[in-house]
Amino acid sequence: MGRMDLPVQPPIEPMLAKAQVKVPDDAGMWSYEPKWDGFRALVFRDGHDVVLQSRNGKELGRYFPELLDALRDELADRCVLDGEIVVPRDIAGRVRLDWESLSQRIHPAQSRITMLAEQTPAHFIGFDALATGDRSLLKEPFRVRREALGQAVNKKRWCHVTRTTEDPALGTEWLKTFEGAGLDGVIAKRLDGPYLPGKREMVKVKHHRDADCVAMGYRIHKSGEGIGSILLGLYRDDGELQMVGGAASFTARDRLKLLKELEPLREGDEMREGDPSRWNSAADKRWIPLRPEKVCEVAYDQMEGNSVEGRRFRHAVKFLRWRPDRDPSSCTFDQLDTPLNYDLYDVLEAQ
Repeated sequence: MGRMDLPVQPPIEPMLAKAQVKVPDDAGMWSYEPKWDGFRALVFRDGHDVVLQSRNGKELGRYFPELLDALRDELADRCVLDGEIVVPRDIAGRVRLDWESLSQRIHPAQSRITMLAEQTPAHFIGFDALATGDRSLLKEPFRVRREALGQAVNKKRWCHVTRTTEDPALGTEWLKTFEGAGLDGVIAKRLDGPYLPGKREMVKVKHHRDADCVAMGYRIHKSGEGIGSILLGLYRDDGELQMVGGAASFTARDRLKLLKELEPLREGDEMREGDPSRWNSAADKRWIPLRPEKVCEVAYDQMEGNSVEGRRFRHAVKFLRWRPDRDPSSCTFDQLDTPLNYDLYDVLEAQ
């Protein structure tokens, strides 16, 4: 990434969120906003130069040439903003976010990029500001950064500023209301908190619990056709990739499609003997290891096990989608840090 004359330089890690099961409700402490379902991106603009940086430090600009033009057109001349790249589509008479169209934008062929830039143009939704003009805002409280964000977005055709509220009841209401529009939850940020790159300082509350996992292997379906289950891994602090469970129950068509997607990642012709499945003790335990290059998002209900080595998904999980915008190294246990919000005695009748 080229050197730019900005008070905050690329690459920089975005601030991250920790999952919780309910919207924090200390009035006066938090700002709430919808959680946008797109690719996280930091925008660095210095005059004509624009860098669009992904969550893991990669340059996204080449995939979204139309967005680079829009950012030059609609943002303040010199700024660093944090937000989300989304592709809105008209779906059944309503404008929704379309994940399918967005994920197809990451393509190696220039001709395809050019075509998709016209067919499914992307928008940028800003939700934080790291710098404007010559001033770094990293140490400023969110309420100051939010003000600066509003001033940095001049036109609102392709670039937008997210709605926010300081009312916890409205934040909780948004969690229910916005589910259908391709939004997947609510984010809470501390009004007086600084911007802390790479730290899980925000709170996210989603409609279901989900995790980004590495596809580390697969088992062939018992019919012999296609993939029966994808074996999932998370990285421990010591750098080891630990198997935490499997995603299964695919349709016959998806089993074959997944096999086509995963077969190129096979590590030789090796088969490994797996740990016994508790759900089906007669199942074939052999599995095919993969190079740890693909990330998938899965929905799960609970983790079990107290030591990190023993932690795994309690039940089979549901495969949601591939995440081409995520780096395998970011698939760690700390994303699953769901604090328990009750004490045993809260649930029992008062003595």
